[in-house]
Amino acid sequence: MSKLTKNQKLVADKVEAGKVYSLKEAAGLVKEITTTKFDASVDIDVRLGVDPRKANQMVRGVVTLPHGTGKVVRVLCLCTPDAEAAAKEAGADYVGLDEYIEKIKSGWTDIDVIITMPSCMGKLGPLGRVLGPRGLMPNPKSGTVTMDVARAVRDVKQGKIDFKVDKAGIVHTSIGKVSFSEQQIYENAKEFVQTIIKLKPAAAKGTYLKSIFISSTMSKGIKIDPKSAE
Repeated sequence: MSKLTKNQKLVADKVEAGKVYSLKEAAGLVKEITTTKFDASVDIDVRLGVDPRKANQMVRGVVTLPHGTGKVVRVLCLCTPDAEAAAKEAGADYVGLDEYIEKIKSGWTDIDVIITMPSCMGKLGPLGRVLGPRGLMPNPKSGTVTMDVARAVRDVKQGKIDFKVDKAGIVHTSIGKVSFSEQQIYENAKEFVQTIIKLKPAAAKGTYLKSIFISSTMSKGIKIDPKSAE
């Protein structure tokens, strides 16, 4: 068994084995147990009482975190010339259409989100094999296919994230950075959980929020009482 580092020893006893914390307590504790020299991400995992294999129990949505994610999100806006100025003003990192489609065909995917217009989707079809596996294909359900590309760009830059339950029934995402205040982490986490609650499928039976854990990059997971997040 590997020995604990000095920093690991300092935080080892701060998370009690088997204890369930309130969301507020966990928001502060995750800052205390993080010892990385870089600004670690704060992650949340929510296990749901759904069967994702059934279409009527799929949980997918978008949420705009009150304090953003703390990450620099690189946005490509594929739009018609008349919308380019508004997209650039809204903060898009790359704006254009055909030239960027050709770049993607050549293997360029140095971006985090692609926003486009319905009229441009036809040109993105052939890029499905490249964009799909990377989670970059625009989708109307996530708000990344829209006529108002400027608003979509602003939303993403301000902390809007897209999430979907995985095959194991877990929704996982980052909700901020350790440098955030305890209150900011708490409010972001609560907004995320509240959004998931609103998306509860009618077909889901029994306990919906089965478990919630918060952790940071390389830290222990902190178990949270789901009732404290409702």
